[in-house]
Amino acid sequence: MTVAPAEIGPTRVRGRLSAVWEYAALAGAIAWPVFASQYSSGLLTEIYIFAIAAMSLDLLMGYGGLVSFGHAAFFGLGAYTTVIGAMKFGLDPWISVVLGVILSAVISFAVGAMCVRMTGVVFFMLTLAFAQLFFSVAMKWRWITGGSDGIGGMLRPSIAGLSLGDPAVMYFVGLAAFVLSLVLLRLVINSQFGHALVGLRENEVRMRALGYPVTLIKLVAFTIAGLFAGFAGALYALYNGFVSPDSLSFGLSGTFLLMVVLGGAGSLMGPANGAGVFLLMKQIISSHTEHWLSIVGIVFICCVMFFRGGIHGLIERLRPGAGS
Repeated sequence: MTVAPAEIGPTRVRGRLSAVWEYAALAGAIAWPVFASQYSSGLLTEIYIFAIAAMSLDLLMGYGGLVSFGHAAFFGLGAYTTVIGAMKFGLDPWISVVLGVILSAVISFAVGAMCVRMTGVVFFMLTLAFAQLFFSVAMKWRWITGGSDGIGGMLRPSIAGLSLGDPAVMYFVGLAAFVLSLVLLRLVINSQFGHALVGLRENEVRMRALGYPVTLIKLVAFTIAGLFAGFAGALYALYNGFVSPDSLSFGLSGTFLLMVVLGGAGSLMGPANGAGVFLLMKQIISSHTEHWLSIVGIVFICCVMFFRGGIHGLIERLRPGAGS
């Protein structure tokens, strides 16, 4: 059956417009350090890192329908492994980053194997329980984690002879990591596995009846999400040179959830935008009042009530040709 050009025209136009906007945004991001201050470049670097964590949760939550209340556990594991490997065992920081990503993937696989068999409230309470377990270990295992004081002093490594101590170099590393993560996660989502994951979100009973290995698909998604969260945590450790139990806390897991919902679940770029908006609001509003969380909460409530698709949904509705 041949599809008429009139039927596919609007879709192609929207796809091309989306690609143009993304290339324009990438060009602007590359040029940013040339025209902007070191402070704003540092803030954008942090946004890129948290955007990776938010996108990893979106894979699980937006595409798989699995709401995790303990996603910060894998972020924190990546961060702690990076800092401890470099500070306590004298490893090259880049090797510590790789170990942090691997450990986050392995632990997320182990945790996921126990969680993905559950659904609904039981699932997200289990993820919360495991996250609190890791948080407690970080607090009590003081001789290696530094307890509530955390552990720091890690010097930023070099890449291609350029030190990450230079804010511009760290910025481009963060940007490259974000773009790489976005591309890889899109490949996952656009694969047969990604389509099956969305199918589970829409109708798990039907997918099971069709013979899909439901538990395995959920477990793989949980592991991939944990891997990218660990990658974000490792980058955050390079950025800060410091890690504390806050990196494993329920508060940070809640922040990731807020970023996903604020930006628009099931879109990847939506949660990335949500991370940017949240961190910008935090930076700007907290400089004027200590009650910045209340204002962020009001914005979040308004978003949930009036913009169900989040920032991404609003942008899609305002984009030319969206109503075609």
